[in-house]
Amino acid sequence: MSSPLNRTNWPIAAAMIQYPNILPDGSSVQDQKPEEWAATLAEVTDAGFTEIDPTDSWIRLADLSEARLTLFADLVKEAGLTMPGFTTARRSVIDPERADENLAYSHRVIDTAARLGIKEVSFGLFYPLTPAQQAALWFWTAQGTVSPEDPSVWQKAVSRIRELARHAQEVGIGLSMEMYEDTYLGSAESAVRFVQDVDHPAVGINPDLGNLVRLHRPVEHWATMMAQVAPFARYWHAKNYYRTEDATTGMVVTAPAPLEFGVISYRAAIKMALAHGFKSAFLVEHYGGDGLSVSATNREYLRRILPR
Repeated sequence: MSSPLNRTNWPIAAAMIQYPNILPDGSSVQDQKPEEWAATLAEVTDAGFTEIDPTDSWIRLADLSEARLTLFADLVKEAGLTMPGFTTARRSVIDPERADENLAYSHRVIDTAARLGIKEVSFGLFYPLTPAQQAALWFWTAQGTVSPEDPSVWQKAVSRIRELARHAQEVGIGLSMEMYEDTYLGSAESAVRFVQDVDHPAVGINPDLGNLVRLHRPVEHWATMMAQVAPFARYWHAKNYYRTEDATTGMVVTAPAPLEFGVISYRAAIKMALAHGFKSAFLVEHYGGDGLSVSATNREYLRRILPR
């Protein structure tokens, strides 16, 4: 029987968002040599992590051959790392151009997670970055693609996530739907309504409030959002932002912040989730600068505030 989760053994995974899939020479991480994969994994362990999320913006594990997947898993184990969760990004199952392709990929992700013993997968309904977002210093300051206000598309999303949930349950995987602006999980109310419409025990909410508080527009207070989504919280992307609002002009400015310094109080947010039985892993993220090192400080902050 496993030990109860506490601040010393709670799984807190390193995100790999600071590592691109396409390298400066134009080659892909998919095709790297084993020693090159190992070198990246060594950076993660050198930062003090014992868990990693092989985020698919870095490496698409579900698209590796069986032999290459086994090799990667062996390297992770040799590095002293485990993989409690796996995050997908910008592969919406209602993407107007790639919906069916993304659905098939999502099924492969679930099978790959099960093959590797990963217990949680984060899916989202957000789209690839637009050219304007790619050109911006912080992509969230430019307008991205908005999910249509069309009940039939909403229902398509619900149906497809329920399909994935049934698959996930069959292989012992939990699904966490990531909160993200201008999607069907772009507010607390909408996120709750979406997972309730999916109505499957394998599905919860990834309460990534950082995706919302960073927006240069009015947003609901983080505590109000957290109170609504806490009963549904699963695999949790934790990041934070400085946010200032000028009531006289309406100007909003945000910037990435270490977890303990931003506008969201994770001490309070985690208490809300724990009150509803939250027991999933965390993923710590940070955009800009040395994201891995800041993520490591985020990990240590969580270790201080989680239950003893």
